Amino acid sequence: MNLDAAHEVFADSVDGTVGLEEEFALLDPVGLDLVPRFEELRDAAQARDSLLTASLAGELISSEIEIRSGRGEDIADARSKQREARRRLFALAEHHGVRLASTGTHPLSDYRDQHIIDTPHYHRVEDGLKYVAWRNNTFALQVHVGVQGADRAVRVCDRLRPVLPLLLAISASSPYVDGRDSGLHSARTQIFTKSFPRCGVPDVFGGWQAWSEYVDLLVRTGSIVEFTQLWWSVRPHHAFGTVEVRICDAQTTAAEADALQELLVTCVAQALREIDAGETPRDLPARLIEENMWRAIRYGQDGRLLDLEADRVEEFPAAEALDRLKAWTGADVTLPALNSAQRQRRMIEAGAGSYEVFAKCVEETRATYETAV
Repeated sequence: MNLDAAHEVFADSVDGTVGLEEEFALLDPVGLDLVPRFEELRDAAQARDSLLTASLAGELISSEIEIRSGRGEDIADARSKQREARRRLFALAEHHGVRLASTGTHPLSDYRDQHIIDTPHYHRVEDGLKYVAWRNNTFALQVHVGVQGADRAVRVCDRLRPVLPLLLAISASSPYVDGRDSGLHSARTQIFTKSFPRCGVPDVFGGWQAWSEYVDLLVRTGSIVEFTQLWWSVRPHHAFGTVEVRICDAQTTAAEADALQELLVTCVAQALREIDAGETPRDLPARLIEENMWRAIRYGQDGRLLDLEADRVEEFPAAEALDRLKAWTGADVTLPALNSAQRQRRMIEAGAGSYEVFAKCVEETRATYETAV
């Protein structure tokens, strides 16, 4: 899609429409090891379930599967569609003897055993990134929110830059990687945002012209062939006319996923209200936002973040991040006092091993996603 066409997509977009994306690991039901079964499940869905087929997508490795709500008129509509896709996916996986897990990383797997799925897009990713692509067996939750107007969409991304670390601290669910306790709360973010190019917290662009000039430069110089190779934690999506928020780990329970998705939608809505009212918070240096990103990666809600919006920067408990975002956005959401990373860490501190901790997560996922209504 060329940049003029993308500009028109945003012109025709509708504020507040919502699309949800959730990534799950495909597991052996006994050993809980990753298994390359995506193509099998995709083909089975195509043979028997057209609704699920429309929701299913591959995501880099064949041990991962993604479901997408498609366009919802609002968060409630998108959630209803996503819940039906969840129900059908879990039933399909059960029928084929596959378990599904929803944490930011798989704690036991060796990335060297993973297989890249056979699509032109992911062949380009592998050819361009090599080890960086091979290394990335991680799982995320992403939310698209419709924004009318390309300038407004870019400015929403600008406004959400300092919010990203708070959302990460709230959503952290990946203490394990490569069979060991990483000591982090979001090993997924460390692996992904510190390895992939054009990733993490974006620059400030101010509007569509600067953004489109940058994308055009990358295409013109052969750096990328499509805009989706900008893997930032928030980005304008040219094909959908949305702001896509990509910062969050996959959530262990359906209730956490539902609440977090609603929170992300309200963050975009609040950013739009400020933009439309002519409010222009100062653009914060990337170095300060990156400091908060590291704190969220390392300590999650157990740590402390920097209050970057205050006149004098001071620390505050990261456990207050949700309340601060609720106060800013007016969101009415409830999340557990301890997120998935904290629950896993409490088990680790009590002496549980990686298999025991992950088994608990898998059971939480199975008990909540396949029955959520």
